Amino acid sequence: MISKDYLDRFIDDAIAEDIGPGDHSSNCSIPATAEGKMYLLVKEEGIIAGIDVAKRVFEKVDPAIKMEILMRDGDAVKLGDIAFRLQGPERALLRSERLALNIMQRMSGIATRTHHIVKLIEGTPTKLLDTRKTTPNMRALEKYAVTVGGGYNHRMGLYDMIMLKDNHVDFAGGIINAIDKAHEYIKENGLDIGIEVETRNLEELQQVIDKGGVQRVMFDNYSIEDTIKALNMVGGKFETESSGGITETTIRSYAETGVDFISVGALTHSVKSLDLSLKAE
Repeated sequence: MISKDYLDRFIDDAIAEDIGPGDHSSNCSIPATAEGKMYLLVKEEGIIAGIDVAKRVFEKVDPAIKMEILMRDGDAVKLGDIAFRLQGPERALLRSERLALNIMQRMSGIATRTHHIVKLIEGTPTKLLDTRKTTPNMRALEKYAVTVGGGYNHRMGLYDMIMLKDNHVDFAGGIINAIDKAHEYIKENGLDIGIEVETRNLEELQQVIDKGGVQRVMFDNYSIEDTIKALNMVGGKFETESSGGITETTIRSYAETGVDFISVGALTHSVKSLDLSLKAE
């Protein structure tokens, strides 16, 4: 869920960025008392997301804007669909138009991409995860969009899981030292968080298995053949995650190995926005 405090701060900053001291284009051409109507037109097939976020944008710009919601987040949409209708002061509608569209187009693009990849691994036990490769200050919105598309959130940030990646391991002097230091840190700070370790090869994986004390192990850039070997080595002792170099062509084969999770950074870092438009009536 997206917290109201986060959303309000985000929208306030976005409004300040876009409107600044005033929307001079609208102010010079439209009477302050003019009332109008608009509707959100879907211009391509996909999964809609961000409708409630857009609603909050309109409320923040001007509470006088009324919104009739015709679709909900997660609905499949196609060219020509209308997701909602608006009525209110024309100046306010135009001030909020681009911000609402920018948010919804990106969120819908993420939901659409996620849904597409989830369908590719449908029928396997594997869950699709996102990553921290998100747009700064939009993480909560983007990760929510992943869930709308049927995916799962990995971690929200650096604070809700210890994830010992290759650089952590190298700086710590190896996997054993990194795991030991993680447990010491958790104890010293009274934390209740899990530990995941990224492994680059089967030798590093064996070190994690011998050491233990982690919740999940990542197979980073493993081939499908090595993933199968790795799963046999783990034998259900830890949760397992595949990541790195996995494409739409290969993701089904990775999922069919029985790995618990596959994380895909492209869900958020290189997504194409869904084509949406706000039209005046």
